[in-house]
Amino acid sequence: MPVSLPPALDLSLDLLRCPTCRTRRLHAEGGALRCPAGHTFDVARHGYASLLTGTRATSGDDAAMVQARDRFLSTGAYAPIREVGALLAADAMSEQGTVVDVGCGTGYYLAGVLDRLPGARGLGLDTSVRALRSAARAHDRAAAVTWDVFRPFPLADGAADVVLDVFAPRNPAEFHRVLRPAGRLIVVRPTGRHLAELRGQVPAMVTIDPAKEQRLHRALNPFFEAVVTEQVEYFASVTRLDVLDLVAMTPSARHVSRADLNDGGLLPDQVTVSVLATAYRPR
Repeated sequence: MPVSLPPALDLSLDLLRCPTCRTRRLHAEGGALRCPAGHTFDVARHGYASLLTGTRATSGDDAAMVQARDRFLSTGAYAPIREVGALLAADAMSEQGTVVDVGCGTGYYLAGVLDRLPGARGLGLDTSVRALRSAARAHDRAAAVTWDVFRPFPLADGAADVVLDVFAPRNPAEFHRVLRPAGRLIVVRPTGRHLAELRGQVPAMVTIDPAKEQRLHRALNPFFEAVVTEQVEYFASVTRLDVLDLVAMTPSARHVSRADLNDGGLLPDQVTVSVLATAYRPR
């Protein structure tokens, strides 16, 4: 029995392009997406469109990581990060605009933008089908599509008013292509102080490269110039279970097991949350 197209995905079809043809638009047909050349892409019963073809990226969040992320984000510990992303987006686009969240995960940050802009629509891209099951339900105006950030996006030129990138990989050339000339790229990334207490007690956690800011500048500078940067830093109270989820939802989960943390004795009851959020204009 064909899957009916979710309303948010139906409203986003004008943004999408066939990932095989690159230029042809997609239309709905029998619960799937099809281009005029006949390339067909399934819409999962969970509501996201499966556009990623060929060899899949292996770095997408697995089920355990997504569950941990859902639990941790539901505590509100990262709500100020969500808020600053939404504020920067609201400053950059009208209430009727389009925001594309690259590496959207469960859709938590995209939903924050859409809550602030009642007429806007959103599209989340991620490699993890487990995360996209949540992203497709994160907001009634948010569509979700499987995609690898390192490939050319299945999107029309100038499709987005805002491209949102929160703790996610970046593809500056594609960000530039899909943004409208007056659009904004919003990048949120951790500083060296982010989760310092936890990194101090769990040495196997992935560290933050001290040259991260310089690398970001070098990568974006040919395509974008910074307009405004907001620093968000605060202490977040955490329970032991929160700490377990915080580690489990990050790439550190591949290096530190839950059993290691449970055997590790004292864990912090508060952590420093420290990020930079920058809005960039296209050059």
